[in-house]
Amino acid sequence: MAEQEKPAQGPLAGIRVLDLSRILAAPFATQYLGDLGADVIKVERPGRGDDTRAWGPPFVPGEDGKPTGESAYYLSANRNKRSITIDMADPKGAETIRRLAAKCDVLVENFKVGGLAKYGLDYESIRAVNPSIVYLSITGFGQTGPNAHRPGYDLLAQGAGGIMSLTGEPEGEPMKVGVGIADIMCGMYGVSALLAALLHRERTGEGQHIDVALLDTQVSWLVNEGVNYLLSGEAPKRRGNQHPNIVPYQVFECADGHAIVAVGNDAQFARFAELIGLPELAEDPRFIRNSDRLAHREALIPLLAARLREMPKGELVAGMERVGVPGGEINTIPEVFASPQVAARGMKIAMDYPGSAAGKVDLIGNPVKFSRTPVSYRRPPPRCGEHTDEILRELLGEE
Repeated sequence: MAEQEKPAQGPLAGIRVLDLSRILAAPFATQYLGDLGADVIKVERPGRGDDTRAWGPPFVPGEDGKPTGESAYYLSANRNKRSITIDMADPKGAETIRRLAAKCDVLVENFKVGGLAKYGLDYESIRAVNPSIVYLSITGFGQTGPNAHRPGYDLLAQGAGGIMSLTGEPEGEPMKVGVGIADIMCGMYGVSALLAALLHRERTGEGQHIDVALLDTQVSWLVNEGVNYLLSGEAPKRRGNQHPNIVPYQVFECADGHAIVAVGNDAQFARFAELIGLPELAEDPRFIRNSDRLAHREALIPLLAARLREMPKGELVAGMERVGVPGGEINTIPEVFASPQVAARGMKIAMDYPGSAAGKVDLIGNPVKFSRTPVSYRRPPPRCGEHTDEILRELLGEE
């Protein structure tokens, strides 16, 4: 039996998840639950299903050379799931979803606030048929507050939550992070909340409703910059690739490209100054301690930048590793997936994908390494409605 077809043996084996979500934040969360061994049932609209199926190119190439209809975007967040198509706007469809929910441990949805109540699929309606269910709602701005009605999009959360005000060059425009990081982090918070709620249910038998919002989770990972403001009252500024609290900790131009220098303490700075041929900097009263370097950033960085522009990046990175100063290369995405370290950590995987030109698709692996209950890759991202008959027969006894 192929590895991806083995029965789930992960820490969530035996947990069944009803996934009413689409796009990225919640599907990413349910994919993670699936990687951990849960049986994830993805409910999709008949016909086109999850919107992201069409968010391409690129699409998976079919055996005939034509696109299969599944985009790379969809593949990124939907493995280890089974797909069933149900029209929840049809009362019979909504009743089918309630019957499925009665046999599930978890329900995940990311509809607008109140959007499922008209179908009888809100938390109170589902709790009526399954009091022990753990029900996760992911929205843009939460179930309460003056903005609860607003739609949830990653870019809006990055803007409203402050991260864009910190990202980009000092004189440039506010800049979003290159991937949907507000969506991904919201999904991660959702997973951790679900696991805690399942533990609570194990102890007490009680299910509950979890309310997670893109904005709230975005605010939560402002971390040191957010607390810098709360403590000082000064609004943080965009610094490009510089760090607000550590100097030097940024990207520098080298003779043949760019490299990262991440000096974490004063001893490292002394070794770094010696390495680049400027040992006197570590004895300059303006630069001895990190607090000094922070206060005199504008004097120090030009001195370092002028020297590093003369050094090849490979020489700099190798030298920093040799003397124990954190630093490194800046990889392109192709370089990331060609990296021996990434390969050694299993961060690129291949899964069978019937109907595709290669018979397989490459995906990004799960980063968590368990010693006893490893993650598993059992099912490739499903075709829309691929498992409808199987699920109805298995859970509801319908032929």
